[in-house]
Amino acid sequence: MITYIERAALHEEKYNNCITNSLQNKVYAYSWYLDIVADNWSVLVLDDYEAVMPICWRKKNFIKYVYPPFWLLELGVFSIDNTVDVEQFYKLLFTKFRFVESKLNTANPIKIEASYLVEKQIQVLPLNSNYDTIISGFRKDRKKDLKKATKAGLSAKWNDDPKKIIQLFRNNVGKRTPFITDKDYDNLSKLITICIEKEVGEVLSIYNEHHQLVASGFFLKHKNTITILVSSTDFNFRKNGENTFLINTAIQKYHNDFELFNFGGSSMKSIAEYFLSFGANTLNYQEIKYNQLPALVKLFKS
Repeated sequence: MITYIERAALHEEKYNNCITNSLQNKVYAYSWYLDIVADNWSVLVLDDYEAVMPICWRKKNFIKYVYPPFWLLELGVFSIDNTVDVEQFYKLLFTKFRFVESKLNTANPIKIEASYLVEKQIQVLPLNSNYDTIISGFRKDRKKDLKKATKAGLSAKWNDDPKKIIQLFRNNVGKRTPFITDKDYDNLSKLITICIEKEVGEVLSIYNEHHQLVASGFFLKHKNTITILVSSTDFNFRKNGENTFLINTAIQKYHNDFELFNFGGSSMKSIAEYFLSFGANTLNYQEIKYNQLPALVKLFKS
């Protein structure tokens, strides 16, 4: 039996144990992570925490709806075996919320024929080779970028001040995504701080020969995977392969200790092509987009 449980009533230890032992284990699903990034969250729980589906939600005009928080790349159903019927979770979810926008994860079954499921992609690079073999898979443009970076005298600094990456992101990528709020940036600051304390995240910054910050990224370390959670370049300095140098520096550091490099994912063709140019592969996952709000509310929500 699947039960809807509010965060306050959650058995936190059982919940986190389910995430740890699940086939889909993702760092984003742990209670400490969701407490930081989500305005509110509840959980659909199968029996005695044999499977769980965390749900992030907000309330607007007296209507509760499920939304995808920033800084959270995958959620969905987490189960200790592969016999769980994930669609039963979706059915109960739709009885609780009439509007749902939520990411699933790459280990949840793909059922694209459902009208409420939208196919998405992420790009990942296997790290089960030596560095020379990995870099040989880079396309010509990426190799050119690395030569430019060397010639320009770019340098890498690990464990840089997290405030710098947030400000860099805000001044560049953030200006193109103005719907990111001050609260979202505060959440990101808290998240980076906690991840560093838990030793599951690291900041990497790239400086030019004039000691100017030109690129930075925050990398999540979980199990066998490295993930770019957030990154940005300074849009005034993009001629010397700054972002390629950032990613390559991370690959060079992590390839011995991890099996997969996750670029953070994009279904936008231009960004996906850039990630694929590192020799990456595409993984498909799905996102729930379900809207059974009344017509007037639908119009307002859109």
